[in-house]
Parts: sequence; structure tokens; C-alpha cells
Amino acid sequence: MIKKYDEAYAQSLENPDTFWGAAAEDCHWYKKWDRVLDDSNVPFYRWFTGGQVNTCYNALDYHVDNGRGDQAALIYDSPVTDTIKTYTYSELRDTVARFAGVLAAQGVGKGGRVIIYMPMIPEAAVAMLACARIGAVHSVVFGGFAANELATRINDAKPKVIVSASCGIEVSKIIPYKALLDGAIEVAEFKPEKCIILQREMEKAAMITDRDIDWMEAQAAAAPVDCVPVAATDPLYILYTSGTTGQPKGVVRDNGGHMVALKWSMKAVYNIDAGDVFWAASDVGWVVGHSYIVYAPLLKGATTILFEGKPVGTPDAGVFWRIISQHKVKALFTAPTAFRAIKREDPKALLMKDYDLACFQALYLAGERSDPDTLQWAETNLGVPVIDHWWQTETGRAIAANCMGLHAFPVKHGSPTKAVPGWDLQVVDESCNPVEAGKIGALVVKLPLPPGTLPTLWQNDKRFLDSYLEEFPGYYKTADAGFIDEEGYAYIMARTDDIINVAGHRLSTGAMEEVLADHPDVAECAVLGVDDKLKGQIPIGFLVLNAGVERSHDEIVAEVIKMVRERIGPVAAFKTATVVARLPKTRSGKILRGTIQKIADNKEWKMPATIDDPVILDEITDALQTIGLGQARS
Repeated sequence: MIKKYDEAYAQSLENPDTFWGAAAEDCHWYKKWDRVLDDSNVPFYRWFTGGQVNTCYNALDYHVDNGRGDQAALIYDSPVTDTIKTYTYSELRDTVARFAGVLAAQGVGKGGRVIIYMPMIPEAAVAMLACARIGAVHSVVFGGFAANELATRINDAKPKVIVSASCGIEVSKIIPYKALLDGAIEVAEFKPEKCIILQREMEKAAMITDRDIDWMEAQAAAAPVDCVPVAATDPLYILYTSGTTGQPKGVVRDNGGHMVALKWSMKAVYNIDAGDVFWAASDVGWVVGHSYIVYAPLLKGATTILFEGKPVGTPDAGVFWRIISQHKVKALFTAPTAFRAIKREDPKALLMKDYDLACFQALYLAGERSDPDTLQWAETNLGVPVIDHWWQTETGRAIAANCMGLHAFPVKHGSPTKAVPGWDLQVVDESCNPVEAGKIGALVVKLPLPPGTLPTLWQNDKRFLDSYLEEFPGYYKTADAGFIDEEGYAYIMARTDDIINVAGHRLSTGAMEEVLADHPDVAECAVLGVDDKLKGQIPIGFLVLNAGVERSHDEIVAEVIKMVRERIGPVAAFKTATVVARLPKTRSGKILRGTIQKIADNKEWKMPATIDDPVILDEITDALQTIGLGQARS
């Protein structure tokens, strides 16, 4: 029997017009498209040219008009403020329509840019949807970004208005957003005309006369506005991602392809139907927050959770289980680092036993490699499928996944399963030649990319070509390395710059991390390559231990070195590891391997704008000194 996945995948590559045209019929269009896939300007492919839509209408008004007005659309759960608030589809539509009126009153219209710099509060989603309602282009900047990083985004996007809040909360610490915003505007070359500020009770901000507008006052006085039809190819948002030059890249997302692909993905990938409760434990400042906190669940008519808190510490490592149980969450999507933190604090999952999780059907992990040890811990304790899937800011959704709404394949630990329909995923060598099954190479996607992916970078077509299409002609460069096995399962081993060359042998640091993570005392780990005069590069490991481990660190290090030697072989030359209290990460949970590597190699490095806690780099520098790497701090 032909599996539903196999049928969908074949049609998506062989006849994308039919496949995506059928998916688009599930959305509301003011004017139907002229062409599903427009290949008249290769490699700048476009989807649903000639069509007119409105993403906000499809996410809110459509459901109200079709009888879902009283259903919960968004549940705000904030343990850091002890707040839970539910918005129905009708309430959320009305709130968004009124804030769209606030923006319109400031002269924001179709094509105008609005930067949103906010914590994880409902108003962040309201501002995003309000921009979509009037055809404006939003650019959400992760709340708490340093002033100079915010300034670079202001200069690039040139927003007419910035929407922000007086402050955010990191566990129990107050983050003064308004002060950061004022600092960014002061150093930015481009100056926004107005700033709309939501004053939060825990810290009120000083307002600047003639520039700053109080959110609540403006909202109360505004008249609601209707949705504005826009071209399917018009931009919905810009999301900045780090670039190798230090200048962020503005990933553009269109309206039509984005809407069609995300709504389709909710059932196909996550097995979520209208009325189900879906939770993406991320932040609206990241692509996951855009796609699966705000847009996809609402486009599908599901209920989405917006969580202001942390997996541990708000108040403990059981908060995820409390939210799943209390709000009847069917599926959770989060980063592996969240589960590593929970596992480290509560290795026996004792807190999980306090909650009824009968509603819960699947856990999805993405954002970084899901090490098999963490994945198996979650499987064992949750008793539901744990699905690793792989995607990027640029792609907007999964490239490879176990598509639970099409066909649930057996899980292979370490693999995000197979390419999602629409993605012609291949592995090639440095000369762009296909490699045999099981051999590591560059993971690339044959053009055209499916709908919902980046059509270009904001006002920079050349950089789009240089960054993604130049190295492998006819393909999109993911910049990830890995392989595809004989059954079509993809394995993402590392970023291509994390494949290290040890005495002529190309080795994956990700494969070594899998071995280290398998040690019973290791909660989290990282492996990276450092310069070596003899072998070119050698791997070193960093280990974060489970809470309560009292064994000798030297003993544990010796054990993991032996494990790597036994499982990967002496060729790995893995002889050095050190125990650290924590690993430096971005606020989205990604380990800053590149920064650690530069410190180890005595190379010039820049403090990453997205780092969660800069003090950790001092700790890493000291740890490197103990194993004879890097320079002592002055």
C-alpha cells in the first residue's frame, strides 16, 4: 500500500502546482492566483503570483466568520507574573483590529515597516497580527537585545513606528526594554517617527514627549480597522538572522506562500486539527515564535499557548508538565536544550508524576541537534512519540520531520526522519556531486524551494544569492553537514564549519557529542575542533553534569574519552575534555560553539549579541586554561 507520506512527497516534487494549489484552496483569497509557482525569474521563484490575501483575516476573522469566535485562540501563561489570560478568536480579532487602528492613525500602511521589540506577552502577537491586518511589514527583534544590535536592525528596516514595552522579566530579573530602545534610537542613523510603549506594572518607563505613545491610551481611543488585501508575494515580515560579516541578514517572508505552507504543516507535520491546543515553547523573537506561536496555530483554527517563563526556575522543572496538564496541550514544540535543563534538574522526572498528561500526544524538538540521550529520556518518561525535526530561520518550517499527520515512521535516534513534502533534500560533495547513501556531505535542497521559505533578503538580492545559492548552483545551501541513509532518513551532524579535519579525516563533532551525551552523569555537552600543529584540528569536549553528581571529574572525563575511542575509534583523536558548570548559549538555546572555538584558538572574537549570559564566557576561558588552551584573562 502506498503510504500517504510517499504519495504527498512524490506529488510535491513532480507536480508542485497541483500539490500546493490544493493546499491553498484551504485558505481564504480575495483574488485567486494566476500561477502557483512562478519561475519566470529564476532563481527568484515566487508562489501564488497574482493572488490577493490577508494573513490576519485567515488567522482570525476567517474563524470568527465560520463559527469559532468563542473558541480559545490564545492562552497567555506567565508564571513570572502569576498571570493566565485567555483570548477567544472574537476577542483577539477585536483587540488586533483596534491596535491596527492605532498603527493606521500613525500613518502606517501597506508596505510600511514596524519593529516590534517586546517580551513574551500577548501584545507582541497582537502587534504582529495588526501589522498583517493593514499590510504593514513587521520585524520582531528579540526582546532584550543590546541597544547596538537593535540599532543595526532599525537602520536596515527603517521602521516608521517601533512597538515596545517598558520592561521584560527574566525569571525574577527586570529587563528595562524602554531604556534599551532609547539607547538604540540614540545611536541609530535612522530615527522612527513614533514609539508605542506598553507600560507594565513591574516597571514604568519614562516617556519622550512628541515621540512616545502610551499603548493603553492609544488603544482605548482607536477605531478598529478591517483587513487590507495584499499581493500574495508582498512581504509579511522581516526576521534578522546573524551573518558571517557581522551585519544581520533580513530574511523576508511573503504572505501567500507562508500562509498556505504553515496551515498545511499543522496537520501534516504536527497532526494538529482545528480546536486542538498546541504549544511552541519559544519566543516571538525567533522564527519558531513567528511560525508556531502566532501564525500556524491560528491559521489552522487551533489554540496556541504564549508562555512567559523558563523550563526551570519558574518556579521549578515541572512547569512544562503543569502547563500541558492545565491547558490540555496535545503537542509541544521546544528546543532540546529545554529538556536537557529539565533533565538536569529532575533526572528521574519526579515532578512529572504530579500532573495528568493524558491529553499529551507528541513532543517535537528542533533548534539544534537532538542528542539521543535527551530524546530517549523524554520518550521513557513521557510515553509519547518524541519527534526530532530540522529547520532554519530561512526556511520558516521543517525541512525534515516525521510527518505525524501523514504517516508516523519508526523513530531513529539522531535523525529528524525524512524530508518534508516540498523539500528535494540531497547530499553533495564540495564539487556539488551527489554522494552515496550514508556518506557525510553538504546538505542542500534542489531549487525551487517550497512555499513559505525566504524568497530573498530584505533589499539585498545579491547577498541572498551569495549566501545561499552561489556555492552549489541550482541548490539552496543549508550550511549543515550530514547524510541520508538507505531508507531516506536524514542525519544532520553539524554545521558545515563544525566538520573537523583530524589528520585528513573528516569527522563530525555531532557524532562525538552523541557519545558524550550517552554517559549517565552528563546532562549536556559540546564538542568542537581546535587548531593543532600536528593533526590540523583535534576535538575537545565540554561536559555539564547532572544535578547531584559527586564523582571525580577526572574519572568522568576518562570514561567519556574511552567511550569515544570505543565507538568512533582512535581516528577521532579525542583525548581532552573538561567539566564546566554551564555552556554559553544564545537566548534561543543554541550553544555558541564558534565563539568557544575562537577563544580556544586565541583568535579575535566578538561578544555575541544573542548570548544568554556573558559571564559564562569568562568561565569557559578559565576552563580552557586548565587544559592548556586559550589565553588567561587579563
